[in-house]
Amino acid sequence: MTSVAASTARPTGPPVDREIVAAAARLYRDLHAHPELSGAEERTAARFAAALRGAGFQVTTGVGGHGVVGVLRNGAGPTVLIRAELDALPVAEETGLPYASTATGVGTDGRTVPVMHACGHDLHLAAAVGAAAHLARERDSWRGTLLILGQPAEETLQGAAALLADGLYERFGRPDLLLAQHAAPLPAGMVAHGAGAMTAGCVTVDVTVPGRGGHAATPHLCVDPVVLAANIVVQLQALVARQINPADQVALTVGTLRAGHHAGVIADEAALGLTIRALREPALDRVLDSVTRIVRAACGAAGSPREPTVRVVSRTPTYVGDPAVTARVRDAHAGVFGSERVGWWPPSLAAEDFPLLAAGGIPSSYWMLGTVGPRQWRRAPGANAAEKLGNLPTNHSPAFAPSVELALPTGVTALVVAARPLLATG
Repeated sequence: MTSVAASTARPTGPPVDREIVAAAARLYRDLHAHPELSGAEERTAARFAAALRGAGFQVTTGVGGHGVVGVLRNGAGPTVLIRAELDALPVAEETGLPYASTATGVGTDGRTVPVMHACGHDLHLAAAVGAAAHLARERDSWRGTLLILGQPAEETLQGAAALLADGLYERFGRPDLLLAQHAAPLPAGMVAHGAGAMTAGCVTVDVTVPGRGGHAATPHLCVDPVVLAANIVVQLQALVARQINPADQVALTVGTLRAGHHAGVIADEAALGLTIRALREPALDRVLDSVTRIVRAACGAAGSPREPTVRVVSRTPTYVGDPAVTARVRDAHAGVFGSERVGWWPPSLAAEDFPLLAAGGIPSSYWMLGTVGPRQWRRAPGANAAEKLGNLPTNHSPAFAPSVELALPTGVTALVVAARPLLATG
C-alpha cells in the first residue's frame, strides 16, 4: 500500500490544457449542483450536448431515453467510443460544498426524494467533455471517428440496453474500442485497472407480496403482508450464507420495503426491491431461482390470497476487460502518470451495465479514477493506507466529494492517452 499513500501528491504527466480543464470544471460544478434521477436526465443531457457541440461534435439527443451521442469524424480510420453516465442517485447530499445539490426528484414509487451525484457521474461527464475538446483541438494528429456517449439510467442498469435497443451502433457505427472510467475512493491522481472480473453481474428484482387488508385490531382476519415481507427479508439473508458456495462472491441486498399508508390499517400488499450480485453468472441464476422459491413458499405458508410476483427489472453481466487492451491502456497510463500512480483494482461486487455495450466481442478498457484529495486523505482516520481507505466516504455516500482539482485533469488525460494509440493508427 506504499504506492497508494504516495500517490496523494499532485499527479505527474503531460500538462493538460488549462482552458479545457477550467471549462470542464465549470461543467462539473453545474452538473453536481443540478443532478437528475435515472430516466429524468433532461437538463443534464442538454448541458452535456451543448458542451460537445461547442467542441465541434455533431450531436444527437434522445437516444435510448435522454442519451446523448457526439460524433467527430476525422477521416478514414478506427472508431473509438468514450462513455460517461448522465444520472444521479436518490441521496441527500452532506458534503457542505458550495455547489452541493439541494435538488429533488420523483422516485419510482412516486415519492419526492433528494437527488445527488453520489457516484461521480458528473466527474465522468466533465472528463469526457474535456477529452473530447482536447482530441478535437488536436485533430490534425489523428484519423478516425470519435464517439462521446452520455448514457442515461446507468444506476438502474437499464440505460445501456435502451441505447442498444434504439440502434446505437447501427445509427452511429460499431466502435473498434470502448473506453470508460469510474470514480473511486482512491487517491486523486491515481488510476487502477483490473485483471479478470472488475465488476459484478447484477440482477435487480421487484417483488410484490399479496396480503389481505383489514383493521389493525383484527389481524386474525387478515393476511398481514408486512409481517410476511419481513419474514421473507430474513430468509433471504440466510440464502447466501447457507445455499451458496462460499467460494462464490455473492451479495443479496433488499434495498426497499414499502407497505401501507396508515398505522391502523393492515395493507393489501407489500413491495420489496432487491439486487443480487455475483462474479459468476451461474451463481446469479442460482440465487434468483432461490429468491423466487422462497417468496412463493412464504406466501403459500401465510395463506396469501393470490400468487406473489417476482419481476426481473434489469440484468447486467460481469465485466471482464479485454486483457490485451487493458495491458496496452495500463502501460499508456503508467507512461504519463508514473507506475506508482497506476494500481490494481480487485474484483468488486459493484455492478455496471457497461459490459452490455461491449457484448459481441468489442474490445474495451475500463478503469477506476481516484477522487480523494490530499486534505481528505490526511483527515481520514487510520494508521496506514488500508485503514484510511476503509474510513473514506465511498460511492453512494452522502459525503462523497471528489477532489475536482486533481481528479478531473487526471480523468481527462487518462481518456486521451487511452484513445490516442488506436486513433493514431488510422
